[in-house]
Formats: sequence, structure tokens, C-alpha cells
Amino acid sequence: MKIRRILATAVAVAVTTPAVALSVTPAFADTKPDTRPAAQTPAKPTVKELEKALAEAEKAYDAAVLAERAANDAVEAAVSDTAPLTVAAKAARKAADDAAAAKTSADKAVTDAQTALDDLAEDEDATAEDKATAEKALADAKTAAATAATTATTAEAEAEAALKLATDAKVAAFTALAKAQNATKEALAAVTAAEAALERAKKEEEENPGGGDGCLDEPGLTTVVKGLPSKVTAGTATTFSVRVTNGTDKHLDQVITYAGVHATDKSGAKDIAKYLKLTWSTAASPKWQAVDDDHYIDDAIGALKPGAKADVRLRLDVDAKTPAGQGLTFIAGDYLNEDGTCGLTPDAAVNEFDIEAAAGKPSPKPTPKPSTSTTAPAAGNGVTPQGSGSSVPATTSSTLAATGSSDATTQLALASGAAVALGAGAMFLVRRRKTGADA
Repeated sequence: MKIRRILATAVAVAVTTPAVALSVTPAFADTKPDTRPAAQTPAKPTVKELEKALAEAEKAYDAAVLAERAANDAVEAAVSDTAPLTVAAKAARKAADDAAAAKTSADKAVTDAQTALDDLAEDEDATAEDKATAEKALADAKTAAATAATTATTAEAEAEAALKLATDAKVAAFTALAKAQNATKEALAAVTAAEAALERAKKEEEENPGGGDGCLDEPGLTTVVKGLPSKVTAGTATTFSVRVTNGTDKHLDQVITYAGVHATDKSGAKDIAKYLKLTWSTAASPKWQAVDDDHYIDDAIGALKPGAKADVRLRLDVDAKTPAGQGLTFIAGDYLNEDGTCGLTPDAAVNEFDIEAAAGKPSPKPTPKPSTSTTAPAAGNGVTPQGSGSSVPATTSSTLAATGSSDATTQLALASGAAVALGAGAMFLVRRRKTGADA
């Protein structure tokens, strides 16, 4: 019999307790302690609830697809040569060009009238009547030129205003399309997350129809991480340790350590955990060994007497191809006695760290320094996300808001951006005892 911990995305929690999902920051950037009262333990969503959430997520996705199509049609209409604002802008531009040409002609008429008057002044045969006529022609030309100049200035301003209206309409159409496309992606991510949560719940129900694991939280069993730096660099390996302490008054026959690592790029949307690898060793087993597929270190500690402690060395290898981002480790402990009793550390030690991309040449290995651990409940007794509890940055479009979907679907959409691809920043630990083949 083996105690098993399973990772579940925050979108499953969001089905029934959306506030929990929104209290997690995917980039792990905010490390100030959360001084707010702890949230009540959320109830684990049922298969029926998850089925309903999936149906609503699919409905919201269908609505988002339709909204995106409408937005795309709006863009095509806005950029069309027959768009009303475009037609108006072209007409205003033609009027401005015509007014400018009229001003040029009026200015030339002034010049010609001035030349004619100057010629009469030098003509000894010119009569006073001829000069008066020329002077009146010049005055009329100047008046016409002033009017043409005013008309040209007004027409140019109107043309520029009409062009701005047409341009603004196109920009607004493209902006609306971008929002609609983003809303469609979020809605699709919500569907994907809901499907995964439902599939996981069904599988757990099949493997453990009774629910629960029969193992109790054991506050006396603790895990403390030491030496994990706040920053690691791609292409390097960092060594740190975890101390497991049996603070109970009973003998623990087999103590097992649980260790995992997750990471995302700087956007918080892309999972880069595949580039990170955890291995372990102890004084008795100095050779580095891989953590198993279930994130368990089975043979590192063994039995612990009351008050006894054991140290496990951990090494975090960061592949040279790892992009810059953020990561976290989570460490917990379990025990299993020969009489069948078992227990779990109530909290998992969660440590955040930044990831720097490799430079042109390998960066020096970071010097380990003490880092602050934040505990996150690993059992069904509570959920304490890492960080200050600031909201997950996410956006929803007015299109989605108008679909009338339930709060569960809305929270799925909000949580999915950080939870689907990444998981770690918006994940909580739940445990169960695996029966059957793993017994």
C-alpha cells in the first residue's frame, strides 16, 4: 500500500470555489506574505459538477467563436472601400484638393491683376478710367483669394477629421477582433481544463470509489527546505536539502519524501517544467537518483524514531535550453506503518525561484542561500496558495460576459490561462491512497 499525491489544476477548484483560483499569481512574482484570513477549505467538485462546468464551458466557447466571426466580419467591413466612413473620407479629401486648387488659381489671379495694374502705371497712354478698372480687378482678386484660402483651410481640416474617423473605425474593429480572438482562446482553454478535470475526477472515482485515503494529517511530521536560492540559471545545477523531522511521540516505520518542481516562462502561460529535473541522494546513498514518476523518494529515509531527523540532498538541474521564467519546488512527507496506519504532513513546503536564461557562455553556478518557504496544504484539509494572494491577471471580453454563463464557467475562463499550460502556480495538492495495482 502506498500513499499517493495527485496534482490537480486550480480550474477544478474554481468550479465550486472561484475565489481560491483567483487568489493565486501565475508568475510567482509577489512574495509578500498574505495577511488576509485563510480561506475556508473548499469542497472537492463532484463528477456531476464537473460535467455541468464542462457543458457550460463548451457553451461559452461556442458563443466566443460566433463573436469572433462577427468581429472578423466587422473588420472586413471597416477596411472595405465601400465603408461609409471610408467613402466620406475620400469625398472630403477630394473637396479639400479641389479647394486647394481653387486657392492656387485665386492666388494666380491676384498676381496677374497686380501685374496688369503695374503695366498701366508705366503706360503714358493709359487713362484714369483704365487704372481704376485695373485697381478694382486687383481688389476683387484679393477678396476671392482670401475666400479661397479660408475655404481650402476648412476643407483640409474636414478631410483630416474624416480620415481620422475612418482610421479610428478600422483600429476599433481590429482591436475588437483581437479581444474576440483572445476570448476564444480563453474559452477553449477553459474547455480543455474542464475536460481534463472531469477525466481526472472520473479516473479517481474508478480507482477509489469510496473517496478519501484513510490517512490522517500528522502535524508532527515536518519538512524544511534549506539552501534553495531565489534565482537559478539555465545550464547549471543547484544543490539544496530537505530535513524531515519526526516530531511525534511514535515510531514511524517508513517515512517517504515527496518532491516536485514546476516552472513557467515569464508570461506565466507556457509550462517549461520539462527542462527541470530533480534528483536526490543521502549520506547512505550518495549516488544521485531520479525522483520517481509519482514525485516520491521512496528509499531515502526509512524508519524514524520519535524526535529523529533525516536529511535528503536534492539537486535541481536546469537544462541550458530553459527560457527565462519562474519556478517552484514543493516538498512534503508521508509515513506508512507496518500495522497499516499512515499519515501525511499537513503542509507542503513551497519555495519559489526565478529562472535566468543562459547567456552566450554558461553562467556561474548560483551560490545557494537560505530561501523563505511558504507552506501550502497538501491534503484535502485546506488550500493555501503561494504568494500574496493577488488575483490571477486575466481578461474577459464583453462578448463572453453577455453569454449568461454561470460563475463556474467564468472562473474556469479566468483560471485557465494560468492553470492549463502551467498548473504549478495555480495548483493545489490533494492526496489519496492508491489501491489495486499499486497496493
